[in-house]
Amino acid sequence: MNWLIVTYLTYLAISVALTVWVARTLHKNGRIFLVDSFLGNEQLADSVNHLLVVGFYLINIGYVALALKYGAAAANAQQFLETLSTKVGLVLVVLGLMHFFNLFVFSKMRKRSLTPKPPPIPAAFANIGR
Repeated sequence: MNWLIVTYLTYLAISVALTVWVARTLHKNGRIFLVDSFLGNEQLADSVNHLLVVGFYLINIGYVALALKYGAAAANAQQFLETLSTKVGLVLVVLGLMHFFNLFVFSKMRKRSLTPKPPPIPAAFANIGR
């Protein structure tokens, strides 16, 4: 049995399945957060949500493809499991980091959108002192 090919195929199947599952979960559950962040603008929230999912797929599946060749070549069942767990573990860490980065960015946006803004200066007073 060629353990290297088995490792690659198993790694790809698990990593792509995890990426799809996480993207769908974030897309479904992130909508409410985005609608709130964009002050009820559902069209903008849905558009951003879709763009985030596309970017999420591109980055994660790109990482999975690039990381395929790295790591020890498995020659037996033990090395297969060790290599597979390392590779899948790294994919999970990347997915988690991307998730928390997105949450950080959108929570900053939400906080900024909820911060009271000073009232505009009437035009009659805008040119005083110039």
